[in-house]
Amino acid sequence: MRYGRNSRYFELGMLRYADLMRPGHMNDINFGNQRDQMVEHHIVHRGVRSEPVLAAMRGVPREAFLPQELREFAYEDAPLPIAEGQTISQPYIVAMMTDALELKGGEKVLEIGTGSGYAAAVLSRIAKDVYTVERIGQLAEKAADTLSALGYRNVHVLHADGTLGWPDHAPMMRS
Repeated sequence: MRYGRNSRYFELGMLRYADLMRPGHMNDINFGNQRDQMVEHHIVHRGVRSEPVLAAMRGVPREAFLPQELREFAYEDAPLPIAEGQTISQPYIVAMMTDALELKGGEKVLEIGTGSGYAAAVLSRIAKDVYTVERIGQLAEKAADTLSALGYRNVHVLHADGTLGWPDHAPMMRS
C-alpha cells in the first residue's frame, strides 16, 4: 500500500487540511461542549473530584491560550506547543496540580513558569490572587495580554527569573 503524495491517504489528508483552513472553520467547533467532555472523560474519570477545580476547568477557555492553528486541539488531553519551544500543559496535569493545592478560596498563589497563562487562569478561578513569573519575555507579554483580554483581573504576570519568586508579594499561602 502506498502512502506517498499520490496515495489516497495523501489526497484525503489534503482534503482534511483544506477543510481545516477554510474561513469560518473554527466557528464550527463547539469548544464549550468539548471542554465539558474533556473535564468528564480526562479529569473526573482520573480521580479529580474537587468541585471548585472542576468548575474552574469547565470555565477557562483553553483554546484562547493557544495559537490559532492549534485551537481545534484545545481539549485533547495533551500538551501543545505555544512559542519559544514551550508548551501549554496537559489539562489533566493542570487539574491535578490545582487539586493538590487544596485551595479554599481567598489564597494568594505564586506560579513559576507562566507559559500561555492557562494554568494561572484556572488557579484564578479559585484563589484570590495569582502571581505568575515567566522568564521568557514573549510568553509573559502574550500571557498578560490574553489574561487581560479575557478579564482575569486577579492574575498578575511578571517577566523575571522565577527562581527569585516575587518578593514584593511574599509570603504566598501556596506555591
